[in-house]
Amino acid sequence: MTEIDDKRPSPEALLKLAKAEEQEDGRGKLKIFLGYAPGVGKTYAMLEAAWQRRLDGRDVVAAYVESHGRFETDSLLEGLEIIPKAEISYMGVTLPEMDLDAVLARKPQIALVDELAHTNAPGSRHEKRCQDVEELLAAGIDVYTTVNIQHFESLNDTIAQITGVKVRETVPDSFIDLAAEIRLVDIPPEDLLQRLQEGKVYIPKQATMAMDKFFKPGNLMALRELSLRRAAERVDDQMRAYMDARSISGPLPTAERLLVCVSGSPYSEQLIRTTRRLADELKATWHTVYIETPGGGKQMRENRERVWRDIRFAETLGAQVATMTATSVASALVEYASKNHITKIVVGKPSKPRWREFLRQPLVDQIIRLSGTIDVYVVSLGEVEKKPESGMAPPRKEIPWSGYMKSLVLVIAATAVSELAFQFFSPTNLVMIYLLSVVLAATRLGRKPAIMTAFLSVLAFDFFFVPPRFTFAVSDTEYFLTFFALFVVGVVISTLVSQSRERAEAIRVREVQTASLYYLSRDLASAVDAKGILDAVIKNIGGSLEAQLIVLLPEGEHLAMKAASEDFTLHEKELAVADWAFRNRQPAGRGTETLVSSELLYLPLQTTSSVLGVMGIKLTDDTNYRSPETRRLLNAFATQATLAIERAQFVKQAEQAQILHARDTLERALLNSISHDLRTPLMTITVALDNMWEKRAQITEKARNSFLLTAREEAGRLNRFVGNLLDMTRLEAGAVKPKDVHCDIQDLIGCALATLEQRIGARNIDVQLSPDLPLVRLDMVLMMQVLVNLLDNSIKYAPEDKSIELVARIEDGRLILEVLDRGPGVPPEDLTKVFDKFYRIPVPEGAGGTGLGLAICKGIVEAHGGEIRAENRAGGGLRVIITIPMREES
Repeated sequence: MTEIDDKRPSPEALLKLAKAEEQEDGRGKLKIFLGYAPGVGKTYAMLEAAWQRRLDGRDVVAAYVESHGRFETDSLLEGLEIIPKAEISYMGVTLPEMDLDAVLARKPQIALVDELAHTNAPGSRHEKRCQDVEELLAAGIDVYTTVNIQHFESLNDTIAQITGVKVRETVPDSFIDLAAEIRLVDIPPEDLLQRLQEGKVYIPKQATMAMDKFFKPGNLMALRELSLRRAAERVDDQMRAYMDARSISGPLPTAERLLVCVSGSPYSEQLIRTTRRLADELKATWHTVYIETPGGGKQMRENRERVWRDIRFAETLGAQVATMTATSVASALVEYASKNHITKIVVGKPSKPRWREFLRQPLVDQIIRLSGTIDVYVVSLGEVEKKPESGMAPPRKEIPWSGYMKSLVLVIAATAVSELAFQFFSPTNLVMIYLLSVVLAATRLGRKPAIMTAFLSVLAFDFFFVPPRFTFAVSDTEYFLTFFALFVVGVVISTLVSQSRERAEAIRVREVQTASLYYLSRDLASAVDAKGILDAVIKNIGGSLEAQLIVLLPEGEHLAMKAASEDFTLHEKELAVADWAFRNRQPAGRGTETLVSSELLYLPLQTTSSVLGVMGIKLTDDTNYRSPETRRLLNAFATQATLAIERAQFVKQAEQAQILHARDTLERALLNSISHDLRTPLMTITVALDNMWEKRAQITEKARNSFLLTAREEAGRLNRFVGNLLDMTRLEAGAVKPKDVHCDIQDLIGCALATLEQRIGARNIDVQLSPDLPLVRLDMVLMMQVLVNLLDNSIKYAPEDKSIELVARIEDGRLILEVLDRGPGVPPEDLTKVFDKFYRIPVPEGAGGTGLGLAICKGIVEAHGGEIRAENRAGGGLRVIITIPMREES
């Protein structure tokens, strides 16, 4: 027996492959032409590949190609369809940009997009051209694009160290992961420098400047090595994926996970880039976390823009991000690392003066001490360019002058009290009075005024009470210890009280957020329909954030406003932004990098499988759009709203399914009933006619008449059944309009009895008419059908020796018609059901029916504006009462 080596892929590999295929399903493929510097021939190589695809029969258009006036490039552009560029006016200058909407409308198979790292002109849909490319890929369009190695975000610091030039236009490294193919466009640095000198890259003046700064042989060799390494890493990634998918044995990488913590400092971006590069080298996943401490609340408010930018920056580079609140950064960081199986923590080398380490242990040392088996990578950080955010001057720190003045008043008051107590207590005991003033300042005025109070208290105590008095001289050196203790205790107390207040404020904010989420979830749980859910969303979110909201849900091919804050309308431009967020499943508008000129922030209400709608928010404070705290709360609100709307849709779908099931059941019952009620008379007629035909020579006249009578009766029964079906259909469609003519009730009853003459036979029909019956305005033909159906029903169920009563009278301006019999009656619980379609109670032997007669009666009576009901009679039997209002003469 031979042993078979199982080479099947593991379930994990198959799941990973299935997820990758699912993500790529319907998306376009990205091909990157990668170079190490301008002028290596990326655009030329892209156009050559485009012509090859066009010769293969593919639909290729040049969405945006920059030839820079080079003859060779222009010659390759000839013959290709070129999408006209959009012209965007900015500060009096018209800037050409790729017309994204035109490319999407054209929807080619392949779009050529040059300069992937380009920053779009203000007013464009997206801030970066790479975001335009993402939208083209999402629309199912393949994209060929060009980019140089120095534009990738994770290499930004490395490029600056190599060339001394800070690259401003960058592309997230995730584009390399998205690319289905990377083609390295490479020429020797010597050839590139030759092209530069010949003016084939820049004009002569620019070429000279470039050679002096960027295009140095050493720089070019280093950049070339980076591009070759990055291309090789991409090939290695593809090879590993191929081996995993086919379960090919080979060296297996360890499951490394990296973690970096950001704080809003200028060095955070460098740490993020370094961690991304380490993750690429180790083939590892990586996390970025921001930890908010109660003591850092004020700092967080000042740096919220930078913190939010760092978090978004890490997301664009492919990190899993998280934010949390804790009293100790080191403890929270190590705890997060343990819970998420982090193997390496990346931190920056301390840059503060050495003497400060004696006052407070550096964060690096705290992390190393708590890390246990987790490795800690300490990386050096270079100088960063410090500049005001968004080109604005840094905010001036307000000095709490009023607090300092109150501190002075507290010290003066403490000195006055101490002067009164000086003759009773020693100077050392008076320190407690000054310490009390420090505590009051810490609890009422804040940390800085409290420290000022401690400092002034030391001076006042020394000047007024330490011998020799009224001088700063000290005769006893032991008082220096008193001074030091007073000041240190004051600082410690003020710091602890300040931290307690900030911690209480943080807890209060968390409590408000938790309460908001609770109230929203409570109202959503109690809402019974979509309108109630949307009203709860508008009320709770709008009240919690003091914002205006709007919820849009799909209606056909477009979004329709389903709920909004009071007096809140949406312009056509805003609807377009909301539609983009809905179709692309990404946030858009204010506070994002897409369609930033919008007045609202639009969040897609997204489940794992679909997008249910869009929620638009207009906050009163623009800075909150980029606040991690606000965005985290908005995302939680959006998630709860999405789940509630999805639940309402599921309930509606369940109701529809139940209705469909009931309809199917009814249709099956209808088919069974119709097939039975049609087959019985048809079979009887067929048998009668067959007997007459087969025995036509021997049959007697009496037998022939009997067969003919039976066939005639069954044909009439069949005709009534088909007529009932047609009448019921007309009634339900509203096609029955009663004629408004004068009718004699006596004639109406007589016509009904004449119609049923053969069915009545020897039965006794007791007709009771009021002597003063007037002419009544109604449709005589339809009302005769009602009486015929009621009488026929009584004939079926009542014994032959019992009378059937028919009563007609006028009562309170209404015509009352009653049909009474002495049959078995109807079970009390079925009295309201007997007028339903196809409803039949158990019948005596030989009494059949379709279950439509009483339903037709009800429809006709209600068409006359009346009502019909049934009740059991005392002593047995059924009483059917018809009430029709008398109409005024027109």
